[in-house]
Amino acid sequence: MRRTIVMFTVILFALSFIFIPTSAKSTDTQLWDIYSKVFKKAKYVDLTHAFSPTIPVWPGFGNAKFKAGVAGQEIEGYCTLGEPFDLKKHGFISTAYELVTDQYGTQLDPPAHFYLYGATISDLPATYAIRPLVVIDIHNQVQEDPGYHATLADIKAWEARNGRIPEGSVVAVRSDWYKKWDDPKRFPNAPFPGVNLDALKFLHIERKILFHGHEPLDTDTTPNMDGETWLLTHNFCQAEGMMNLDKVPEAGALIIIGFAKPEGGTGGYARYIAICPPEWKFGKSVEELPGAPLPKQPYPNKRDKNGVLRPTPPGK
Repeated sequence: MRRTIVMFTVILFALSFIFIPTSAKSTDTQLWDIYSKVFKKAKYVDLTHAFSPTIPVWPGFGNAKFKAGVAGQEIEGYCTLGEPFDLKKHGFISTAYELVTDQYGTQLDPPAHFYLYGATISDLPATYAIRPLVVIDIHNQVQEDPGYHATLADIKAWEARNGRIPEGSVVAVRSDWYKKWDDPKRFPNAPFPGVNLDALKFLHIERKILFHGHEPLDTDTTPNMDGETWLLTHNFCQAEGMMNLDKVPEAGALIIIGFAKPEGGTGGYARYIAICPPEWKFGKSVEELPGAPLPKQPYPNKRDKNGVLRPTPPGK
């Protein structure tokens, strides 16, 4: 692990010399050089669940609904009010979503979720976009006790192996709870893993992290949600419903943070992606998976009983 971190650090250090001005190189393309020499070769791991009408959710919210998008008004000679858009007739299709809450799936919680004076999701700055990623691993403890909450000792053990947690980083707590995602009745219900309040205070006050993240849909299982309440009412955010933390290194990776931006929103449908060193054993590089053009589906797309569009063999 230390070899991986050292190698990645050496690469980044070498690339820092790109920023030395030269008459032969335009300063406008320096970041492109870093992309080509580092980010194009790095391994990318998705930390985000796809959301649908059947995923786990707090019972008080209920589940979303997906259905075919329909015309909102009549356009003479083209569509009638309420008519579903059709590929053959209209040249396209769309999907309509009934979203019961912005606390759904993999998410980013802003302070306004719990705090009258808290920032909303649309207030979050663009500087959230990319940060160092720290992974605190408690999955062995959770195997013994599903209700185990990460402690200050777990954080100190990570620092003993890897050094001080970087300021401004995202600290994700690996519990492997995400592997229960396909059990929507068990996943959101206690006992489930969490993070205790002392650990959260240390991370935010002493280490000055950007936010922490976890795999369950709540921070803790205390009666008054002590950890989540402290975080949000002290103007910190948090990530919930993360996945694949077992597929990223505990140190040395970066995280890309993307989220929907409904104005005044109290939650953000999020996309988290880990950027790992080039020799990392999981994930794909841009060189391996360039993304354009995308592969053709093996079968025509068809909506299932929940309205989710999927490639579907004939007769299904």
